[in-house]
Amino acid sequence: MTTTAADTRAPSPAPSNGPDRPRPPRRRTRAADRGFNRAFRYLATSAGTLILIALAAVAGFLLWQSWPALTSSGSEIASKVSFFQGQSSLASYLGPLIFGTLLAAAVALAVATPLAIGIALFTSHYAPRRLASLLGWVIDLLAAIPSVVYGLWGALVLAPTIQPVWQWVSNVLGWIPLFKGPAADPARVLLTVSLVLAVMILPIITAVSREVFLQTPKLHEEAALALGATRWEMIRTAVLPFGRSGVVSAAMLGLGRALGETMAVVMILSPGLTYSFALLLAGKQQTIAANIALKYPEANSLGMSTLMATGLALFVITMVVNMASRWVVGRRKEFSGAN
Repeated sequence: MTTTAADTRAPSPAPSNGPDRPRPPRRRTRAADRGFNRAFRYLATSAGTLILIALAAVAGFLLWQSWPALTSSGSEIASKVSFFQGQSSLASYLGPLIFGTLLAAAVALAVATPLAIGIALFTSHYAPRRLASLLGWVIDLLAAIPSVVYGLWGALVLAPTIQPVWQWVSNVLGWIPLFKGPAADPARVLLTVSLVLAVMILPIITAVSREVFLQTPKLHEEAALALGATRWEMIRTAVLPFGRSGVVSAAMLGLGRALGETMAVVMILSPGLTYSFALLLAGKQQTIAANIALKYPEANSLGMSTLMATGLALFVITMVVNMASRWVVGRRKEFSGAN
């Protein structure tokens, strides 16, 4: 029997991964990945649920503690609570506090946000790397200063120093209700408090805005520059539109800090319970957090319940602000950079 070339051909070797490349245990790896994914999912879900439980517990505690004041008449509260004198109802006591809190936070936000955006743009697109790092470190350091230090600085240094400036503003712009004068001496007024609050929230807005601006797609920046845009035009057409939602989120974080600030307001502001837009007059406004800190030592059981009712109002205001910021950010979600 003759053999052909096909018969003498050596059998082809079986496919292998080579002597140094053993086949990985795919089933075991996939099973381990599924286990890790499942554990991480459960951990993340538990963390989110814990936050919701804590938030509900805080709301329930405030509602439970404030319920006696919410169900009592104004005359009953006035007869038992010393600091409630002259108020006809809980709403009449709470209204000026809400007004003062929102006014102080809004003025602080109006002062801090443009300055923070400018610093963030300078450190992200203009300054040399070393200078940007140094300036970012200094701005971040402001967030580590305790609020009581800001309060001491505002009461002992800023208020006496800035009083001539406020007096000049009152003389020049006194026809505007916000700057109605004459300015108080020393300047323990809401505008001084708002200036201190602006310094306190400046690091938060600056840090978040800087990181958002640095995430701008290079494709957008290079395209704007390739079309002949200057650096400012590139920032105005590419960087700012991309970071708008991030800046809004940063501003809302700063607003939350300004709404709940206590010690700095207590140490600087001369309090009052009126609906007044006059930022340079003393004894006109007060914030909820500062009022709680001042009235807590003299409060009896019903007075404590009244203060808890004001705290509940602050809690609701903070939740509304956060929900509004999430809605604004969600509307800008379709702008996804270079995608």
